[in-house]
Amino acid sequence: MIRSMTGFASASGALEGWSWSWELRGVNGKGLDLRLRVPDWVEGLEVALRKQVTGEVARGNITCNLRIASAENDGTLQVNTAQVDTLLAALHEIEARAMDAGVSLAPSRASDILTMRGVLEQSDQAQDIDALREALLAEFPAVLEDFNAMRRQEGAALADVMQDQLNEVETLAAKAAALADARKEDTAANLRRNLARVMNNSEGADADRVAQELALIAVKADVTEEIDRLAAHVAAARALIGQGGPVGRKLDFLMQEFNREANTLCSKAQSTELTTVGLALKAVIDQMREQVQNVE
Repeated sequence: MIRSMTGFASASGALEGWSWSWELRGVNGKGLDLRLRVPDWVEGLEVALRKQVTGEVARGNITCNLRIASAENDGTLQVNTAQVDTLLAALHEIEARAMDAGVSLAPSRASDILTMRGVLEQSDQAQDIDALREALLAEFPAVLEDFNAMRRQEGAALADVMQDQLNEVETLAAKAAALADARKEDTAANLRRNLARVMNNSEGADADRVAQELALIAVKADVTEEIDRLAAHVAAARALIGQGGPVGRKLDFLMQEFNREANTLCSKAQSTELTTVGLALKAVIDQMREQVQNVE
């Protein structure tokens, strides 16, 4: 099954005072562009998540957001009372010595003490993040699976649309073949009349040379090869859709080949009916190309 590059998944969880929320988004891209926005203080988390995503996603602009918060209202910082007692004793001694020396000091403020090294520290909850990291890594595969499930669903819808478009290409190609076949006798008759007109009014002309030029004109007006190649491209596109997996690049290249054949058919048409069919083919192929841009 083919997959779309567009997808979304979200989830949330909690563990022992921690809570978190995931958001995983994907949009179209020429290659794989993965952007992870996760807390860098959870050591090894980004590397592990990147490995999981690249193992499941081949193409697209992917953004993964993870927000983590402490479930405690007072945050994850706490006062080191032992360090505060040491600092207060030191400040008291400094102030006493300054007084003895006749030096006047500005009063100490609590905000000044808070900025001193060791006064505020992370709680044991924040320091012990191994369990948090393991919980996050255990939960992420489910988020990734939800993301891929949406991409598969979108891919199935894309496949249905493209199959209908391929059917339309087949129908138009068959109509072009019928029109080309119907004009064969008229084309041959016109060539014979042109040849006779040239030979009757060109004394000394090389008859073989003139015949070769007219044959070349006939070949240039023949759209059989273009119609045959369109049929081959339709078969190749269906095979790729049936194959599934990351086939978007191959389908995109095939769309260029489809368009080339439609352009050539229009340039060779030499009739209003065949030109109309060629333009209809170009329109369908362009619509199909837009769908292919979404395929992984």
